[in-house]
Amino acid sequence: MQTISTTDLAHRLRPVIARLARRMRQQAGGDLSPTQGAALNTVACHGPLTPSELAAREKIQRPTATRVLARLEEAGLIQRTADPADRRSSLVSTTPAGTDLLASVRDRKDAYLAQRLDRLSPEDLAALDRAAGILERVLEEGAE
Repeated sequence: MQTISTTDLAHRLRPVIARLARRMRQQAGGDLSPTQGAALNTVACHGPLTPSELAAREKIQRPTATRVLARLEEAGLIQRTADPADRRSSLVSTTPAGTDLLASVRDRKDAYLAQRLDRLSPEDLAALDRAAGILERVLEEGAE
C-alpha cells in the first residue's frame, strides 16, 4: 500500500471539501449570505450572545458582527434583549422564524447529501462513516 504525504492528502481534500460545502450552501436556498447563515447558526447553538461574543466565535470584526446582526434582526430571525450584566450591550437570540429557517436549511442540505450517498455501496458508506469520525477529530484538535 502506497503512503500518501499529509501535504498531498490536504491538497486533494481541500478542494473536494470546499466544493461539497459550496454545493450544500447552494441547495440550502434562501436569502442569507454564508456569513449571515453562519452567524444565525452560532446564535442558535450558543446564544444568547453579545455581539462581541458572536464576533469572537465567528472570528470576524465587531463592526461586521453588528452589520450581520442588524440584517438578521431586520429579517426577523434574531431578537435583541438587554444584557443584564452590561446595560450598554445587548444579547441576541434566535426567533422562532430563525429557528425554523435553520431547520429548513439543514433539512435541504441533508436531503441533498443523502441523495448522493444513496448511490454508494455499503463499503463506501462505511469508509465515509470512518472518514467523518476522523475529520471530526481533526476539527476538534484544531479548535482554537
